[in-house]
Amino acid sequence: MLSIVIPFYNEADSLPVLINQLIDACNKVGKEYEIVLVDDGSNDNSKFKIKNAKLQLKSQNYQIKILEHIKRLGKGQALVTGIKEAKGDIIIFMDADLQDDPEDLPKFLKKIEDGYDFANGVRTGRKDSSIIKSYSALAKYFLRLFLGSPFADINCGFKAFKREVLSDFTFYGNNFRFFPLAVFYNGYKVAEVEVKNNPRLFGKSKFGSGKLVVGIFDTLTAYFIYKFAEQPLHFFGAVGSLLFSAGFLISIYLTIERLFFGVLLYQRPVLWLGLSLIIVGIQVIMTGIIGELIVYISKKNPKS
Repeated sequence: MLSIVIPFYNEADSLPVLINQLIDACNKVGKEYEIVLVDDGSNDNSKFKIKNAKLQLKSQNYQIKILEHIKRLGKGQALVTGIKEAKGDIIIFMDADLQDDPEDLPKFLKKIEDGYDFANGVRTGRKDSSIIKSYSALAKYFLRLFLGSPFADINCGFKAFKREVLSDFTFYGNNFRFFPLAVFYNGYKVAEVEVKNNPRLFGKSKFGSGKLVVGIFDTLTAYFIYKFAEQPLHFFGAVGSLLFSAGFLISIYLTIERLFFGVLLYQRPVLWLGLSLIIVGIQVIMTGIIGELIVYISKKNPKS
């Protein structure tokens, strides 16, 4: 059974079209399916149009579920809500803006049938703005360089996977963006699928400059979590040692000036810089040690 989870916010015009396209695509696939729509606090008439479309299709017994958030909680929480309600062995994520094409659905299912646990979309001929394209390109190269990501388009919202991969991943905040990377790190077999990227026909993009900044911080968070979550001292130790070394060298230099050249230090602000770097460096290293203790205790007592 397929569960197609679609989070949305103010997509009143897009959703009725998408539902009809999805029903046609699923009927061609010939598998039992359900469409799980998650309204993330929309304030337009999205809910009315969906229920109207569902009523028109009721006689044909299509499985369409509508879940609602009272207020906007974000795409990540909307996906969690949809997953909890989804009953399928194979779960599909799609966006509601009609940029994901339901005709590409069989490509994902073919990858799953071929033995892959997870298939991620790669958008071809993207219709997004230059800002979004630039952000995606930077994220792709950063993740490949520092995290060994095998994905060309990790931010593509169109993906399919077996339910079992969810057992090793916890959705929170905006970390849904790095769900494919976590699946790859957990040892599952992953693949990519080229998909169409249709132009947006209705409404406007939810991606703004604010989300660009948030995305940068999310990428840095993912880098830390997937690289150093098990060994935090490797990160904090390196940073702390660098700061401590800089402060120590400054202090040695000033000491030589004072002892051999008679230079007074009370008017040298760089003295305070050197001392501050030493102190901060030690504190950062100690943070890494505390992190290591937390990891050790959590591994030793997993039930607690």
